[in-house]
Amino acid sequence: MLVLTRKPGEGILIGDDISIKIIEIKGGAIRIGIDAPKGKKIYRQEVYDRIVEENRNAAQWDLIDLDSLSVNLSNGKNEK
Repeated sequence: MLVLTRKPGEGILIGDDISIKIIEIKGGAIRIGIDAPKGKKIYRQEVYDRIVEENRNAAQWDLIDLDSLSVNLSNGKNEK
C-alpha cells in the first residue's frame, strides 16, 4: 500500500486517466474529488463490499431449489 500525505488542493494521479484531488479537510473528514473516465466504476468501499456480498449470495444455490427446478423442467419436457 502506498501512503501519501497531501494538503487541500494537492492530488495524485493513477495511471494516465485518473486524478484524485484533496478538496477539503474539516474535522475528522476529508473531501476528495475524483476525475476518471465515464466508463470507470467508482464505489465507496462499504458499497463495493455490499455488492460483492450480494453477488456471492445470489450465486449460491440451495439443493432443494435445484431439485424443484429439475422436476419442473422434467415435467415440462414430458408434456410435449
